[in-house]
Amino acid sequence: MQRSPSEPNRTPWALCPPGHGSCEASVGRVLPGSSMLFLCDMQEKFRHVVYFRQIVSVAARMLKVARLLSVPTVLTEQYPQVWAPRCRAGRPGPPAILKTCFSMVPAVQQELDARPQLRSVLLCGVETQACILQTALDLLDRGLQVHVVVDACTSRSQVDRLVALSRLRQSGAFLSTSEGLIFQLVGDATHPQFKEIQKLVKEPSPDSGLLGLFQDQNPLFR
Repeated sequence: MQRSPSEPNRTPWALCPPGHGSCEASVGRVLPGSSMLFLCDMQEKFRHVVYFRQIVSVAARMLKVARLLSVPTVLTEQYPQVWAPRCRAGRPGPPAILKTCFSMVPAVQQELDARPQLRSVLLCGVETQACILQTALDLLDRGLQVHVVVDACTSRSQVDRLVALSRLRQSGAFLSTSEGLIFQLVGDATHPQFKEIQKLVKEPSPDSGLLGLFQDQNPLFR
């Protein structure tokens, strides 16, 4: 059906990878062979951030799943001369990539360019309104899907966290829980790694204050 001349040319929220001529609306499917895990700036000096211990625990679980499913992972540290290196609770992990930009993307450009099959990035870390938001916007600009792991992201201020999550959704990022993404990645109970992954999700994620952010009366998520 042809669009009328008066109708605006709207493009749906879509995945349009570089080099692909078509642009199809995305439902946010996550597959191990076309995904990466980003771990952003979980460093010692952020220990005072609200729910930091809980989000590090969830991020560590995401890292274990990524290893089981051969999902590549990148980890950054923000200006460690000032903010100290990564939190010990997050070890062991991939070698840290140092950065000064709030976005992870300039620092991990080489890793992104080396994976032309990449379609989705799973994003964990701190702080939601700063490095997480700016990383997500840069990835969306590249035509990639961004899945913000909401139980693995936090901020010093829960107002900043709330508004940043709303802003991320407005910009086209998907808000997902760690367990939802894990089951998307494994896909099938007959997967050879399913029993190991089942052990990891046997206990629910620790409470990180999300219920208060997503209550029905919250106008930012209506």
